[in-house]
Parts: sequence; C-alpha cells; structure tokens
Amino acid sequence: MTFRNLAVAATGMAFLAISAFAQITTIEGIVKGPDGNPVQGAEVHITRTDIKGNYKTKTDKKGHYLYMGLPMGMYNVEVWVNGKLTGQPQNKVRTTPGDPIPVNFDLHADQAEAQAKQAAMQKAAETGQLTDDVKRGMSKEQIAAMEKQIKEQSEKLKKNKELNDAFNEGMTALQAKQYDAAIAGFQKAAAIDPNQLAVWTNLADAYMKNAEGKTGPAFDENVNKGLETYGKAVAMKPDDAGLHNNYALALAKAKKFEETQAELKKAADLDPANGGKYYYNLGALLVNSGQTGPAAEAFKKAIELTPTYADAYYQYGVSLVGQAKIDPATGKVTPVPGTVEAFQKYLELQPNGQWAQPSKDMLTSLGGSIETNFTDPNAKKAPAKKKK
Repeated sequence: MTFRNLAVAATGMAFLAISAFAQITTIEGIVKGPDGNPVQGAEVHITRTDIKGNYKTKTDKKGHYLYMGLPMGMYNVEVWVNGKLTGQPQNKVRTTPGDPIPVNFDLHADQAEAQAKQAAMQKAAETGQLTDDVKRGMSKEQIAAMEKQIKEQSEKLKKNKELNDAFNEGMTALQAKQYDAAIAGFQKAAAIDPNQLAVWTNLADAYMKNAEGKTGPAFDENVNKGLETYGKAVAMKPDDAGLHNNYALALAKAKKFEETQAELKKAADLDPANGGKYYYNLGALLVNSGQTGPAAEAFKKAIELTPTYADAYYQYGVSLVGQAKIDPATGKVTPVPGTVEAFQKYLELQPNGQWAQPSKDMLTSLGGSIETNFTDPNAKKAPAKKKK
C-alpha cells in the first residue's frame, strides 16, 4: 500500500471515529425540593422513547445529576424520591451532540403549578367552562379529555349539593322533632346516593322516634321501616359496634328480645371494652318500657362484662326488688338472692355516688347490713409512716 493510500485510509478511519463519538450525548440538571433546597439521592429515570432504552442515575448533595454516554435520541426524564414519582416529568427531550442538555426539576414550582391547575380545574368544574389559560399548551385530545372530566366533576358537584341539601333538611327536621319531615328529607338523600351510611342511620332513627306515641298499625309501620333501615345500615358496615347497639335498642322497642340479644352480643364482641355499656343501655330502655324481668337480665349481663360498673349494680338491685316476696302476716320482705349484694357492691364501688343514699335506704328496708366504713376507691392514700 502506497503512503498516499495509507493516508486516505487513515483519514477514513478518523472520520468514522468522529462520527461515532458524535452520536454520544449527555443530560444533566439540578433537582430542587418543595422547600427550594437541593434534593440529594433523588433517582433520575431517563427513558428513551424512539427505541427501547432505560437509564438511571442519582443526584449528589448539591442536587446535581449527570448522565453521559446517551445515544442521540428522544427521551422522557422523571424524578423519583423515596420510591415515588415526584414533580412533572420532562417529556420529549431530544439530545444532540455537544454540550449537555439541561433538564432541571423544581418541585416547589411544580407543586405550585399543580395547585394552580387544580384550582383552575375546580373553577372550571363549578362554572362548566375551560379557560384559555388552562387550554394553553394542550393538544386537542387533552382538551377533549379535560372537558369530559370537567363535565363529570360538575355533575358530581351538583349531585353532592343536592345530597347535602336533602340530608341537612332531614337533620334540621329531626332535631326539631318533626319526624315526618325528617323521614322525607332522608328518603330524598337516599334516593340521590344510596351508599351514604349516615343517611340510613338517621333515617332509621327518625322512623323509630316517629313510632313513639303511636299505637296499632301506625306504630308497627314505623317500627318495621326503622328496623328494615337499620338492617341496611348494618349491612353496609357490619364491623361497627355502635350500629349493632342502636339496632339492638330498636329491636328491643319492637319486643324482639332474642334478636336484641344477638345484636348486643355482636356489639360486645366487636367492642369488648364497652360491652357493659351496651347491655346497661338496653336495661334502661327495658325499665322505661316496663319490662323489669328482661331489664334485670340486661343489667346482670352488663355486670358480667364490666365487673366495676357501679351503676349497673344499683339498677340490677332495683330491678330485683320487684321480685321480692312479702309475708302478708308479718309484712316481712324477703328479697331474691343477689338483691342485697347488688346494693352493697354499689356502695363499695361508689360510696359517695349519686345512688349511694338510695342504696342505703334500700338495704335498710330490706334488712340488709350497711357497711359504714366504705372508702372512696379514687381517694388519694395517705403516705405510710416511717419506722423509727
């Protein structure tokens, strides 16, 4: 090979090397957090879109990242912080030979932009109008999708307003004891959105309250609708102890005591700490309705679940008093077993409680002993004397 041919060949090799080197490009940038400070350790994902290619790098303590050796092409660039996509991705970044292509991320500005966009979207949903500012920079497809979203959001807002208006109408009437109007308001709300638990629970309460003072078919109709409505509410949230308790109290008003016990057991199983309270409330309801026998059983169950429930002991004792036997010849009262012990236990737990004096009076009338040196279990104890 002559020197001339060798020179030509060498020139060709140099041209190829330069051409190959010219295809390698670089992307770099700064990542700032929502507080405006550099983000260290943020992952920068660089994804090639014209052909398959994925690259990753991380920011240094100054929030700077640099990725060299990228083939020339089109890329999407994302920032991930703590495993989550953060900020607005930079799409359609075309690299070129020469200086690095700057792709910066200001998460504070992105956050502000997102908030402004959300506010604009909210306003658009309320007015049904997509402003030119929001449309700017969007494609026809994006605008069409946005207009569809705004329409759906606008319809949702309208539905929510109608729902809230109907619910508030029902609540206002319920608080004013206008139960027919309350029922109408909650029924309207349920028709708008049948998946609102608060609507069904308050509707059930309105039915049960509307039954009070009524007799015959009017009473039965309201109670049956109340129980049916409570059933729907419980089905929506079967793990709510309070719902089972309220359903049980409604069943007790209908004198469905077996079902009442079943619902109270569910409430107590779901919320053991308040199991005594549920049965105590049942006992109080039964007393008010003249069901002294079932009331005694309810108070007894409350004591079993919460052995320190002082008021339950007193009410249990009162409910047992009605079962005492009186000798017609002597007038002597013989209480059933457990009566005296119930009042004594109350005084032990609450020596200065609201039922302390009535408990003493009951014990006196029943011939039971009254302990006179009960101490307040909540009182502070005097410090022990030091030994000499």
